Formats: sequence, structure tokens, C-alpha cells
Amino acid sequence: MKLGFGFYRHMLDEAHFRFARQCGATHAVVHLVDYFNQGGSNTRTDQPIGDRHGWGHAGDPDKLWTVEELAAIKADLNRHGLEWAAVENLDPAHWHDILLGGPRRDEQIDKVCTIIRNLGEVGIPVLGYNFSLAGVAGRVKATTRGDAEVVALAGAVDDPIPKGMVWNMVYDREAEPGFMAPTTHEEFWDRFAYFLNAVIPVAEEAGVTLALHPDDPPMPTLRGQPRLVYQPRFYQKMVDLNPSPRNAMEFCVGTVAEMSEGDVAETIDLHSQQGRVAYVHLRNVRGKVPHYSEVFIDEGDVDIAKILRILHGNGFDGVIIPDHAPQMTCDAPWHAGMAFAMGYLKAKMEAATRGE
Repeated sequence: MKLGFGFYRHMLDEAHFRFARQCGATHAVVHLVDYFNQGGSNTRTDQPIGDRHGWGHAGDPDKLWTVEELAAIKADLNRHGLEWAAVENLDPAHWHDILLGGPRRDEQIDKVCTIIRNLGEVGIPVLGYNFSLAGVAGRVKATTRGDAEVVALAGAVDDPIPKGMVWNMVYDREAEPGFMAPTTHEEFWDRFAYFLNAVIPVAEEAGVTLALHPDDPPMPTLRGQPRLVYQPRFYQKMVDLNPSPRNAMEFCVGTVAEMSEGDVAETIDLHSQQGRVAYVHLRNVRGKVPHYSEVFIDEGDVDIAKILRILHGNGFDGVIIPDHAPQMTCDAPWHAGMAFAMGYLKAKMEAATRGE
């Protein structure tokens, strides 16, 4: 098992790379989508929260992540002692009609295939993604131990999604008034299967693993639209759609723990035995949908040490990152929260490898 660190796009600089290494990270998971642009409710010192108007604007639909851009970032990471383990998430500008089943779906699948080939050429082994219409929506601010600030879910989120928005980001600023047309779970799974079966052969050729993130928050519907992986059993449905080892999961322990059914330890045991876990998000939570709160990694409902023992016992050798952390009361709230999470994870990972 390897300890990694997650970077938003605006964190791709020397200060954040040095901080990650100081915390013990050897690998990096990078978000290339800029979620924080023009979002009225977001601060660049924490994860995006957003509101009914979304996080911000999607990128340029004609500007894909090039080999040159990716290679430059990778070289910078390497200079600071970090290996690039994964890119996390696609820009809605590049694949909104794939999610929507729109007229440009095949054209956008070609764009995603180009991105996958570019990742493979640079040697970035994993593309994490979330096949979702509403994305991460409805989270609110709350507090945990010592009044540290965290994010939480405080009930169902029913605000419809405006036209021209997907995954909390506006991809069409000129969209007509109104809301996204409703669809069914069956239709959404059909869209997903169409996408998966189109891109997996390209991923196999490129040597890139596709890693699906579960829906967070894991509700059956959000903002009036169906969700894909909102119960543990739907990860197996994903696996059964395509047997390729390049069809894997970005296993988010916190999200699976928030699900109303199943057991997070049993679920990660099953899929790590299958070899389907590409990398792991590891945070702690208290409660389940529709009411839960993130907490410090050493409290909450998840037995972190047990999760790590399971992964080690099943031969998992991928990257584990603390995807979120509470904001601590000091001059650097985000840094302090992440440093606490990283130190705890490092100690527990080392204990797990010793069989403790």
C-alpha cells in the first residue's frame, strides 16, 4: 500500500508538493478540472460545496489535456519526489452529452479516448471518474470534535438541475431556461454501459485503468435525477458489465460507509479480492444518508485499521489518500487537518503491514 495525496488544480505548485512529501506521501492523485472557478459558495482552502447554481463553469470543450501539459505536471511532481498515480474526474465540457445521452455523445467519447491515450503515453496509470448527473451536491457545513468544520448532508436534495449544467458545473452558458429532462435508473445504466464498453478497449491499449467513484451523497436520486452506485451491490453490477481488468473502482470508503445498506468492510474485502480496487479514498464519517457528517479520521463509524488490514491481506498495492479532512482551528486550517489525517493513515498503514 502506498500513501498518496490529492491535489486540486490550483494546488499544483511547489508549496503543496513539498507539504505532501513532508506528510509522508509518495504518490499524487490530481484533479485537472477547476471546480472552484466562479463558484459563489466555494473557497479554495477547502473542498467545493456549491449550491443550486453549481460550483462554477466547465472548461473549454475543444481544449483537451495534452501530452505536453500532462508531461510537464508529471515532471514537476517527480522533481518533488512524488509519482503521479491518477487523474481524478473528467471535465463536464468534455463529456456532458455522454452523461446526458445527447447528440454529441459519440464525438465526446472520441475526446475521452484521446484523453485516455494521452494519459497512457505519459505513464499515468489511472483515470478516476464519477458517472453522475448531479455530482456531489447538497453538502452543508457542520462541525465535529472541538468544533472543527466539516461537510455533512442534512436531508434530501430536490432542487432540479438547470439546463446547461451537469456535475455541478455549467457547460452551456447560453442554455435556454428550464431544467434537465428526467430519466430513469435503467436509462442511466444504459448510458453508462454504452460509455464503458466504448472506452475500455482504448484503455486496455493505452495501459490505463478506469476507476469509478461511487455517488456521494449515495442517494437513489439527487436533484431529481437517478444515481448509479448508491448501494454497495451496484459496484458488482459495474464489474459484471465488462470483465476487463481495466474496469475498476475508485473505492471511496467514506461514501460506501454513508450508504443505507451493506457493510463497508465486507464490500472492500470483496472487491479488493477481485483486484478491482484501483485506488482508495479513506476518510471517516458518522451516520448514513440522508443525515451524516464527516469527522476526524480517528473517530466515526469506520474502523480504519480494519480496512487497512483487509487491503493488506488481499495484496492491495495501490494508493490510499485522505480525500477530505476537517478544518482545524489554527493559521492553516486545511493544512493542519490534512497533516493530522496523513499522519494517522501512515501509522495505521505501517501497523497493518506488520499484521497489527
